[in-house]
Amino acid sequence: MHMLYRLSLSLFFLMLMAGTAATAQKITYSEPDKDDYKSTEFEIIGKVAGNILVYKSDKGDYVVSVYDNSMTMTDRVKLDFLPRKVISMDFVAYPNKVLMFYQFQRKDAVFSFCATMTPDAKFYDAPVMIDSTRIGMYTKENKVYSLEVSEDKNRIMVYKINQDKEDNNVFYTFLYDSSMNLVNNSRLSLPMQSRKQFLSNFNLSNAGDLIFNKLERTSNKDYVISGNMVVKRPLVDSFEISPMTFKSQLIDEVKMKLDNARNTALVTAFYYKQKRGNVDGLYLYKYDYSTHTPVYEKSIPFSDELKGNAKGESSTSAAFNDYFIRKIINTANGGFLLTAESFSTSSRYQPWNRWNYMYGSPYGGFYSPYYYSPYSSMYYNPYYWNNSQGLRYHYDNVAVLSFDDEGNMQWSNFVRKSQYDDNADLYLSYMMVNVGSELRFLFNELDRRNYMLTDVSLAPGGKVNRMPTLRNLDKGFTWMPRYGKQISSRTVVVPCIYRNYICFAKIDF
Repeated sequence: MHMLYRLSLSLFFLMLMAGTAATAQKITYSEPDKDDYKSTEFEIIGKVAGNILVYKSDKGDYVVSVYDNSMTMTDRVKLDFLPRKVISMDFVAYPNKVLMFYQFQRKDAVFSFCATMTPDAKFYDAPVMIDSTRIGMYTKENKVYSLEVSEDKNRIMVYKINQDKEDNNVFYTFLYDSSMNLVNNSRLSLPMQSRKQFLSNFNLSNAGDLIFNKLERTSNKDYVISGNMVVKRPLVDSFEISPMTFKSQLIDEVKMKLDNARNTALVTAFYYKQKRGNVDGLYLYKYDYSTHTPVYEKSIPFSDELKGNAKGESSTSAAFNDYFIRKIINTANGGFLLTAESFSTSSRYQPWNRWNYMYGSPYGGFYSPYYYSPYSSMYYNPYYWNNSQGLRYHYDNVAVLSFDDEGNMQWSNFVRKSQYDDNADLYLSYMMVNVGSELRFLFNELDRRNYMLTDVSLAPGGKVNRMPTLRNLDKGFTWMPRYGKQISSRTVVVPCIYRNYICFAKIDF
């Protein structure tokens, strides 16, 4: 599922005077339910009219659990109108409703539907069909439709990209408002000049602009060597294309973040000076999509001091080779924060590294517009994450880099951690929470062979503080921070495992 963190973090620099004084946190646990095994897939939908909604799926059974503010389950609503096999499920939560987008295959066709859910997980209106596509009875890749939602949730786009020919992408887009009124639907083509080109970083602006990258990689797929910004206006059936120049640099893991307040798109990536070399710094490109002009394009080399702070067990020159960009956060002054986490695996066979299958083939059937990422932090699927026998996962330090509105680095710091686990990484990595006056990082640390949830704060000037142990941490619960979700300005919901059952904990900061 493709769902970025959409909560605005613009207050981060507006509350400098609030200080960073620690306040007590309150943890409230839900009771483990006998039907919520560790193998149950789930997604935290959010807080809707006072209720906390969680979607769950297990072997073709789909339900939404309704929790009150004390995390007591008040209802468990079975979604019996859904087909037995749902290909994908996406939720858009509002203060008084939830839009549920899903697709499924029936015989040789894939259907895309939207259903409107009330705060108590009821459906009083029939689901509305958005589109259908014939794909053939035996097509393996049957995920046809993708979803993008604007930051303010006033624009929603369902789209598909057909690739019947290798040198052409045919887009079908369906743009809606928050009431599911159709704003525009389009059919348009985007030529692909070679098999080395692919599409990535799909975003939807508050005005309804579809913005993404068209990139070209090297023959061995390790690096990106050229790229374009591509914009489709809401009511126009054509693309605006603007080239990006990399100045003979090699880059990888290209990511984009929109700033709707300034109508700009920021593209970031690590860059290299030579193939199979070390990460030398950060590539930045800011684009004004309202005027169709670049704002700046620059490369920020990492200093030896920064690399020395980042290196861990690596050499200084290779310090950032295991880092992956996790979040890009807009700040009120027009700048941004970037977080990157050190991630690697080890085994007696083949270690995972950033060059192994970072970008899959963009050709064949319908295109899935998501680039590779070592993990997805929103949707929990235990069947995907528990299939790596003999593999050890390592999640280590988090780098936090601050930049001004012209792309100049202001400061840097690190959230120090060292995490590992064998065969699965469900309890590793971190969750980042914006509480207005600071950012909080929640992650597990081993304590006498048990995981202990740790809270670290990051002040606006970059100072890192280890916070006191969270109150009411029950030793029977094992937390999965990276699958948590912030549901209000100072409240998060984080899934936990208790005696092989999944339950949920609400933290009020």
